[in-house]
Amino acid sequence: MAIMMTGRESCARAMHFCYGHRVMGHKGKCVNLHGHNGEVWIYVTRMHQQQGLDELGMVIDFSLLKERIGAWIDAHWDHTMILNKNDQETILALEKLPLDARQRPPFLLEGNPTAENLAKYLLWSVCPRVLQGLGVVVFKVEFWESFQSMAIEELDPFSPEVLALYK
Repeated sequence: MAIMMTGRESCARAMHFCYGHRVMGHKGKCVNLHGHNGEVWIYVTRMHQQQGLDELGMVIDFSLLKERIGAWIDAHWDHTMILNKNDQETILALEKLPLDARQRPPFLLEGNPTAENLAKYLLWSVCPRVLQGLGVVVFKVEFWESFQSMAIEELDPFSPEVLALYK
């Protein structure tokens, strides 16, 4: 008797990086500049439920996720200050540092660089751009800012709005 499998196949890849940030307006110590050893988990599925796995039996090759998303993280967030674009006082203070202490400009985000906002940025902006045309969709991002704290951002991978981002 053959068993019909109808679930959605997916896979996930972790990526590690170090970054600094501060949360403007925070009432506690997170208002100060500080750093994290971050980890993101990227969850991927095929664009269409009926597609299943590719000819090799994969949703996507893990090395391709590292090559595309990992490279973006390395280029833009790893060992970088991630700041709210409205945090002009901190941005100006960083510009006054010697060149060897600020080899990378800060990455400026719309809103505070919280784990929630960083997960959302990866899910809705970065992943569609770097994985476009590969036949896969990132439907969930876990952003671990420490081994104790993480944010999760998810979407419906089969909604027309999401699919349009990946075509």
